[in-house]
Amino acid sequence: MNKRKFLQYLLSTLPILHSNQLYAENAKLIQRQIPKDQKKIPAIGLGTYVGFNIDEKSNKYKELAKLMFSFNKFGGKLIDTSPMYGNSEYIIGKLNKDYELNKKLFFATKVWTNGQINGERQIKNSFKLMNINKCQLVQIHNLLDWKSHLYTLEKLKEEGLIDYIGITHFHSGAYDDLIKIIKMKKFDFVQFNHSIVERQAEKKLIRFANDYNHAIIINRPFAGGSLFRRVKGIALPVWANEIECKTWAQFFLKYILSFNEITCVIPGTSKHKHLVDNMKAGFGKLPDVNMRIKMQKFISEI
Repeated sequence: MNKRKFLQYLLSTLPILHSNQLYAENAKLIQRQIPKDQKKIPAIGLGTYVGFNIDEKSNKYKELAKLMFSFNKFGGKLIDTSPMYGNSEYIIGKLNKDYELNKKLFFATKVWTNGQINGERQIKNSFKLMNINKCQLVQIHNLLDWKSHLYTLEKLKEEGLIDYIGITHFHSGAYDDLIKIIKMKKFDFVQFNHSIVERQAEKKLIRFANDYNHAIIINRPFAGGSLFRRVKGIALPVWANEIECKTWAQFFLKYILSFNEITCVIPGTSKHKHLVDNMKAGFGKLPDVNMRIKMQKFISEI
C-alpha cells in the first residue's frame, strides 16, 4: 500500500468525521477574510511548536500523517511553523512530499535570525525543508531584527514567492511595539497570544490590528496548557451547549473566535484526537458578547 492509498484507507477508519451531523460533508469550517485582499481562510489552523519536532522514523510520524489527513478533511488550511521549532519545518516538508499537501495547505513560516543576509539564507532553507516553491505567509518571529527582514520579505512578495508578510510575538510585553509597527501599514498579518485568561490584547491590540487591515493569527489559545490544568476535574457548564461546546478545548477556542476581528487561531498539537477536538470548535454557533462575558466570569471564578 503506497502512502496516498494509506491516507485513503485512513478516511474509512475515522468515523469521527461522519458520526455527527454538525461535521457532515456539507458542514463548512468557519471562514474569515484576510483584510488586505478579502480572500478567506479557515478560522482554525494548526501550530507545530514542540509537537512537530520529532524523528521522522518514529511512530509519531505516522500519527502526524493521520493528523494532517484529518486536518484537511475538516477543511483546515493554515499550518504555522518556524526555524525556531527544531525539526518541524523538515517534518512538514516530508509530510508534504509523502502525501502531496502542497495544493491543500496555507503554509506559514517565520524568519528568526539577525541580519539581512542570514535572513535570506534562512528563508531559502525553510522553503527547501518544507518542499515548497512558494510560501503563503512568512512572518518575522518575535520582532527579531524586523527592519532588516522587512526589506527581504517585501522583495519576495514582489517576486511572487510569498503572498503575505507578517510579524509575531507571544507575550503582552511586546504589544506596544506591535502597535507601533502595525501603524506603519507594512504588514498583512500580525500574530500574538490571546486566551480567556490572557486577555490583554482585548484592550487595544485586536482593535488596532483590525483598524489597520491586518489579518490576526492567535497563538497560545490554551495559555501554554495552563487552562486545562485549571479546569481539571471540573465539568463543562450546562449552558455551554448553547454554543455547541462539548469539551473544554472547544470552549476556549470558541471564546477566541467570538472576536470577529480574529482571522485564525492556531492550537498546536501532535495528537490526532486533540486535533479532531480542536477542529470541531470551528463549526456551529459562536458566543455573542453576553455569552463571552459569562464565559469570562465562569473561568475567573475557578
